[in-house]
Amino acid sequence: MRAIIVGCGRVGSTLAAQLVAEGHDTRLVDCDPKARRLLPAGFPGDFLVGNGFSRSVLEAAGVAHADALVAVTSADNSNIVSARTAKETYRVPIVLARINDPRRGDICRELGIPTVSSVRWAVSRFHQMLLHRHLASERTFGNGETLLVRSELPSYVTGRRLAEFDVDGEIRVVEITRAGRSLMPAHGVRAEPGDLVTFAVAATALGRLRGFLDKELGT
Repeated sequence: MRAIIVGCGRVGSTLAAQLVAEGHDTRLVDCDPKARRLLPAGFPGDFLVGNGFSRSVLEAAGVAHADALVAVTSADNSNIVSARTAKETYRVPIVLARINDPRRGDICRELGIPTVSSVRWAVSRFHQMLLHRHLASERTFGNGETLLVRSELPSYVTGRRLAEFDVDGEIRVVEITRAGRSLMPAHGVRAEPGDLVTFAVAATALGRLRGFLDKELGT
């Protein structure tokens, strides 16, 4: 994959190092030549100095043949312009943007540009950790709207069908680890002592899931 990363801060440089280590052709663009210092010694990818929303700079980075562009500067407006230019002018297949203002993130998604909002993600994570401490988050999707969470089942549900936890559009049992082995639950599978269950859950339904799991704990 040929990837262009606009912004060589902590996020951009770390992502670039990971992509290069995986064998991807990675080029970075940053308006500050000193930003190159954040890259690991011997970084093999190209580093271009300039604004990531400049067409001439993007073309010098090979945007016409890029498979992906990720805009991760500290400025939302710059990221939006870079992402839109890559998507609409050069038809780059994968375009992602870092957006700190959640309202601007909503605008980007309406334009078909997936975004990562550090503010929204952080708020979601802190909220989860404060109010849903018995649920261990394995992964989040989007900006935290959907999560994979794991929890050991309380004893009061032993013998009940795991499908009883499913709530359409909110909660779904997707995996069980039982006696050290993972399995995909069939519809009629019943809970056994010690089951560790993975749920796909909407962030807005975490309280509901916690209510199921904490019933016996009285928390």
